[in-house]
Amino acid sequence: MALTDFDLVLFGGGGDLSMRKLIPAMYARDRAGDLPPNAQIICIGRQSWSDAEFINALNENARPHINEKVFAQASWDKFCLRVRYVSLDATDATTYQPLNDVLRNDAALTRVFYLATPPTLFAQICHNLSERGLATENSRVVLEKPLGRDLASAKQINLEVGQVFKESQIFRIDHYLGKEAVQNLLALRFGNVLFEPLWRREWISDVQITIAEEIGVGNRMGYYETSGALRDMMQNHLLQLLCIVAMEPPLSVTPDAVRDEKLKVLRSLKPFTPTTLAKNIVRGQYRAGHVEGKAVPAYRQEKNADPDSNTETFVAVKAEIDTWRWAGVPFYLRTGKRMADQLAEIVVRFKAIPHSIFAQSTNSFQPNCLVIRLQPDDGLQLNLMAKTPGDGMRLKPVELELDFAETFKAPRMDAYERLLLDVLRGQLTLFMRSDELEAAWEWVEPVLRHWEQEGNEPLPYASGTWGPAAASALIGRDGLQWREEALPE
Repeated sequence: MALTDFDLVLFGGGGDLSMRKLIPAMYARDRAGDLPPNAQIICIGRQSWSDAEFINALNENARPHINEKVFAQASWDKFCLRVRYVSLDATDATTYQPLNDVLRNDAALTRVFYLATPPTLFAQICHNLSERGLATENSRVVLEKPLGRDLASAKQINLEVGQVFKESQIFRIDHYLGKEAVQNLLALRFGNVLFEPLWRREWISDVQITIAEEIGVGNRMGYYETSGALRDMMQNHLLQLLCIVAMEPPLSVTPDAVRDEKLKVLRSLKPFTPTTLAKNIVRGQYRAGHVEGKAVPAYRQEKNADPDSNTETFVAVKAEIDTWRWAGVPFYLRTGKRMADQLAEIVVRFKAIPHSIFAQSTNSFQPNCLVIRLQPDDGLQLNLMAKTPGDGMRLKPVELELDFAETFKAPRMDAYERLLLDVLRGQLTLFMRSDELEAAWEWVEPVLRHWEQEGNEPLPYASGTWGPAAASALIGRDGLQWREEALPE
């Protein structure tokens, strides 16, 4: 669907997210011919830069993040002509006149306000836009995570932003939902009849969802120290992936049809009890170690770190869904920094065969599992048992693999490219609704309160490993293993 003309306003336009992701994404879409001729991108910041000075900043900070395969100097120079820079104080409505001056006065024009700012500024910016008459009926607002620190603050953000923008104008972004593999999971489940009869408790042993990073906190210490892995990753990315795996078939792919089913999953998550809070959650913090052969410091030794910090950099959770389809099937969610590998994947493991008719014992058979890889290379992998060549009936595990880059030769879109196009088209399917956000916080908040009350330190784990040993014990109590532990050497 072709885009109509728009003004895209990036609050935090000179910040890390804009430079690393948003500007490169918009350039890629411009290079592909998706942007209307007169569309403009207005970057907001506090620095007193001219347009030319800001373009120099783009060349220094955004240009290195553009894929060389799509970069051309002529198209970059043309793209930069779309970019305007406006200096203002986002918290002070009296400074918004320069923004009003560069926005086009056209009631039919789509205006998108992308708030790549701390969430504490969301409500203030929205009210300032309203006070200055900049929030029109054709305006949309994009809210970056984290959307609050707890249920109360999330509700407050929803309330105050909702005083300016209707729910249909609010795009709560989770870039994991823009990944090709996540959308292919929807296609796999609801575009094929093969898996539906098996996608239930009778045939599935467990589901594992992992988002692991090799990097540490880098220059994000100020943010991360007030967030931690639970708020930064679990409450949004991991729970959204769980919803895609566990949701019932929606009536269609229209926004509310999909989001209604995701909401049902969140509301069906079994609430934590004092016993499960102590038993089914592991939190850790990385210590010094080696990643890719290089020595790296402990979290408490990172730049600007609190030497006594109890902020978690690793979380593993056992979740259960109280529905007919999923009763009794454990969902293991895990995320961490400074881990052994950089990966994001969903593993759906099926139950073991009940009896072996071959010479091998049943115990030597690996259960079938479906692996949906989100990064670094996205694709699908189905693990099966097959006969080895030669005499005798000996079986071994094999993999049926779908590599998206290899199979589909068309240029690939980054998650932010796809989601920005959806925002500009007004397509809400891949964005969270307010009741989804609040349901996710309702489930996570008891964990935060438990940690605050207990006051225990996170368990230490060496950088370059898969987290604390307690994470293996968490899944091991159910007679299971994390996928990397179960793979044959």
